[in-house]
Amino acid sequence: MQTRVNLFGNPVAAKALKHIASASMVLIKESTLSATTRDLVLLRASQINGCGYCTDVHSKDLTHAGQSATRLNLVAAWREANVFTDAERAALELTEQGTRIADAAGGVTDDAWGNATDHYDEDQLATLMLLIALINANNRLGVINQMPGGDYKPGQFGY
Repeated sequence: MQTRVNLFGNPVAAKALKHIASASMVLIKESTLSATTRDLVLLRASQINGCGYCTDVHSKDLTHAGQSATRLNLVAAWREANVFTDAERAALELTEQGTRIADAAGGVTDDAWGNATDHYDEDQLATLMLLIALINANNRLGVINQMPGGDYKPGQFGY
């Protein structure tokens, strides 16, 4: 599989991507949301959207951070797994509902939001919303541009 466009080679696209990356870095460096929860959210949205590149990145980042193969293998079936905390489950539910908006699923329910507010403060909730929005944008870029997964090395982006 070959990517369709060298996005970093196009001046306009590269400039826009730099801003998207900067927004992501703010969330990584300044939010109190745990790195594990962040990467679980990013992985689950990437799985739903079928983005091989992003699924590769976030599964390898979780592995590199010491997450077990069991937890990684069960992210797609988190409802039927007992290896996630209640807080992680709330974040994964928010991710799924926020990602499936276009599936006519009705958006994020009050129950899912209420469950998330039981586990996360306002900063963390804002971070979750922004992460979900940004990863969905990144997933769409990856899928439209046919970016293949498999070559990512943890740490290659400097974080």
